[in-house]
Amino acid sequence: MAAQTDDSKYFVREIEKNDGCVLRMKQCYMGDVGCVVWDAAIVLAKYLETKQFYEPSTGVNMWCGRTVVELGAGTGVVGLMAATLGAQVIVTDLEDLQTLLSANIQENQPLIKSGSISAKVLKWGEDVSELLPHPHYILMADCIYYEQSISPLVETLKQLSGPETSIICCYEQRTEGVNPEVERRFFELLQQDFTCEKIPSDKQDPEFSSPDIHILHIQRKH
Repeated sequence: MAAQTDDSKYFVREIEKNDGCVLRMKQCYMGDVGCVVWDAAIVLAKYLETKQFYEPSTGVNMWCGRTVVELGAGTGVVGLMAATLGAQVIVTDLEDLQTLLSANIQENQPLIKSGSISAKVLKWGEDVSELLPHPHYILMADCIYYEQSISPLVETLKQLSGPETSIICCYEQRTEGVNPEVERRFFELLQQDFTCEKIPSDKQDPEFSSPDIHILHIQRKH
């Protein structure tokens, strides 16, 4: 049975796709960091529509039939974008965000024609066997902000990614408080097992990009 949601708890943010369809993302008036659509999530969602991945006029669609896992999905906007482009998506987050994820999947189901999307509970650093075999893509937006979660997040990336998995990470660089140290620690740990390539702004969506929001392609070292 579909999760019943109390609409008085939510307000909607609309994100227009390049084909004119609109993703309607419910956000919570009250709640933790996962309850709102962050700018980095929109930048990443729109990046999935750029022509290196998706160009209907030339028949290019890198998402069609690809398996995708989104980590720290929050509202699910990135995973939903991938599903509307034809990917087979699993969005993951903690137990207390599953109701919101289900509500957003239900809300946007009519836009998903050839792809699919489902939500699963995942706590970083714990067993990922339900998400295997290794997906073609792992997507993550604004997951690098919390010191205690850095090591489990990298552990999850190691368990979930195979040699062919592409990880696309988008994050907003924050200069206050512990944020720079958390970012430094994340990349220090990550680079033990992965290579990182920063995507220049001219490869991103021209409207949805920002100097302090970075997109990285991350790959297992062979």
